Amino acid sequence: MCSPQHRRDVGAYALGVLGPADAFRFEEHLEGCPLCAGGMVEFGGVAAVLGRYARLTPPGVDPVVVAGPGMVRRAVGAVAAGRRRSRRRRLALGAAAVVLAAGVPFVVASGGPGTERWTAADRGSGMAAVVTAGAREWGADVGLEVSGVPERGVCALVAVGRDGTEETVATWSSAGPGGEPLRLSGGAALRPGAIDRFEVRTAAGRPLLRLAR
Repeated sequence: MCSPQHRRDVGAYALGVLGPADAFRFEEHLEGCPLCAGGMVEFGGVAAVLGRYARLTPPGVDPVVVAGPGMVRRAVGAVAAGRRRSRRRRLALGAAAVVLAAGVPFVVASGGPGTERWTAADRGSGMAAVVTAGAREWGADVGLEVSGVPERGVCALVAVGRDGTEETVATWSSAGPGGEPLRLSGGAALRPGAIDRFEVRTAAGRPLLRLAR
């Protein structure tokens, strides 16, 4: 059973701030809870951003500052813009779903200027994937086509930057061996040129496939 406390513990565990006893109990719960496992994948991106922020903070500078009115206004504006982009992305995904339902071939991302491609195949497991990333003013519009995922449960597509930063691009629930090929899309703040590779991982963070250019 997933309680409200378990949902609160997801973020604390992902950020490494749970005490040893609480972390042990949460790990036991995590083994049988797909909902919390999916939350762990989502918080992986938050942990990566906070880690990068900590690395970039100069020595002797307090990383926690009091937000002034100007910063708050910019933050509110950024959130509003992000919501508009998310709405446009949801509308695009809805259109793609209609195309798939009609039986028309669907391409995960356009091959226009600024679009880059990563591919990989694992002969042992039979898993294969293609990722395309198109440059946008806010980062990259990412498309994934994957088949033969050997694991059942929550999976994630993670973008790894050339500087080692990581961003979770998308998550989904895999049906395991024998599942249908999957096509989905997402976005990343990293621009295509700043992305070194993509990885498909389990909810626990174990890599299933590494995609190179």
